[in-house]
Amino acid sequence: MANEELKGDHHYVVISSDNHAGADIQGYKPYLEKKWHDEFDAWAASYTNPWDFVETRVTKDGFSLDTEQILTGVSSWHSSLNWDSAQRKSHLDSDGVVGEIIFPNTAPPFMAKTVLSGVGPVSSAEYERQFAGLQAHNRWLADFCADAPGQRAGIGQVLLVDVDDAIAEVRKIKELGLTGGVLLPIDGPLGGTTPLYVDALEPFWQVCADLDVPMHKHSSAPPEQPGAALDGPGVVAIGFAERQFYNHRAVAQMIFSGVFERHPSLKLIFSESGVGWVPRHLAMLDSIYTAGNDPNGLLHFLAPSMTTISMKPSEYFARNIFLGASLFLPSEAKQRHEIGVDRIMWGVDYPHSEGTFPYSREAIALTFSDCEPEEVALMLGVTAAKVFNFDLDHLQKLADKVGPTVDEVRLFPASIPSVPDQTLSPVFSTGAFASDR
Repeated sequence: MANEELKGDHHYVVISSDNHAGADIQGYKPYLEKKWHDEFDAWAASYTNPWDFVETRVTKDGFSLDTEQILTGVSSWHSSLNWDSAQRKSHLDSDGVVGEIIFPNTAPPFMAKTVLSGVGPVSSAEYERQFAGLQAHNRWLADFCADAPGQRAGIGQVLLVDVDDAIAEVRKIKELGLTGGVLLPIDGPLGGTTPLYVDALEPFWQVCADLDVPMHKHSSAPPEQPGAALDGPGVVAIGFAERQFYNHRAVAQMIFSGVFERHPSLKLIFSESGVGWVPRHLAMLDSIYTAGNDPNGLLHFLAPSMTTISMKPSEYFARNIFLGASLFLPSEAKQRHEIGVDRIMWGVDYPHSEGTFPYSREAIALTFSDCEPEEVALMLGVTAAKVFNFDLDHLQKLADKVGPTVDEVRLFPASIPSVPDQTLSPVFSTGAFASDR
């Protein structure tokens, strides 16, 4: 693709690297083993989303997006767009999107406060319930993906409490056809998650490498500190400020512990955490590597750690790590060469109100109008197709009907949706692009 000149009427294949879906809470019951049904009924009857206080919504002429449809990520479990396959297909077609990587978005059975696995269960009984709930979600997601053959790559969930169980579920995820890979538990200030550098996880990395199962880190856990109300002063802002630290520390854990050295084919994707952090973060990690290899340096005590790796951290990043660039800003697109054009995979974040739907065509043109078409093709879909084994020829046929053309993306958008009246996406905020124009 990089050596081909794309003509103006060529339609880009657009694959969203960051979308979300999940069943209605009652929709999970058929996917649970019957032995859990009574406990599920009790859990479902009492479940309330602790983040419902964060509710923001958007509208667009021509779409029926009522107040229970387009919601922020933390409360969007109410929306039928998570499980209404036909409406979802229609919406993504309208946005020019022909493929999607699908993260969870509604509460799997027995999850207390979040839709993503994170802080570990406190007892063996709780572990068994939560793991059964995640398995039910994985089964549901496989059926949901099968409703759009070749267009959906679902991401399964695991817990890392019992490595043997996690390995068995990775194998099941592969058997189910969830080509999006596996979501590693989210991290946060309460801890409780298994550090990625512990020796016990080695068999897990081995099976992911053997089966070519991509791994994901997605956002991070909210603060949820004891004694701090979720809707109390500063809690949401604190969580937003800290999310990059808790998410990105996996880079150092996977590199310096030698996981990528031992398993060069592993793929790790960071999503919904920005991309502008990459150059400075890699510079910091490279400086640690350099200091540890300097026999006369002050930090030579790091030398034993350097024996586990043979390359600079930035080199592992360029080989093993990719970026699900949802909410990809025009200013970040200008950093694409520092970050790595072939590492970036653009995303919609459907059906969240902070995502670009239903203005993804405008977002793509706003972000990529100054980029070379071959680079745009990589970031919009070609790289994602390679990482997640999409059939690019199949998707190109679909894109030829709905995808944006090279000429359309070259043009700065004739109109930009207003924030916050029409969209809450930061892509369209004045600070994201006005200074560049």
